[in-house]
Amino acid sequence: MPDVDRMCAACGALPGAVETYPFGDGVAVFKVGGKMFALVPLSGEPASVSLKCDPDFALSLRDRYPAITAGYHLNKRHWNTVVLDGSVPDDEVLELIDHSYDLVVSGLPKATRANLTP
Repeated sequence: MPDVDRMCAACGALPGAVETYPFGDGVAVFKVGGKMFALVPLSGEPASVSLKCDPDFALSLRDRYPAITAGYHLNKRHWNTVVLDGSVPDDEVLELIDHSYDLVVSGLPKATRANLTP
């Protein structure tokens, strides 16, 4: 089952990803090009991760998995919170991290995207 350390490692490994703490020490916020793509609460059971998501895809994920809900304290149309209770397969959680990252990168200026090294 993915845990907080694995979530942080997966987010931090993406090109240009920066780990920040704008909301205090309890929540790791991952950004690329200055824009958030993941929020990982560092405590709480079960662990969770909030990720940006295409609105239509977000709705289908919420229908498919009870552990995926509208983003907690985020724009509910564009963010999902995934409870890491094992009901969403690990590989799918990692794909959702990539999806969130790709959505944010696609909205960055071309020059900023060009500076991201794979």
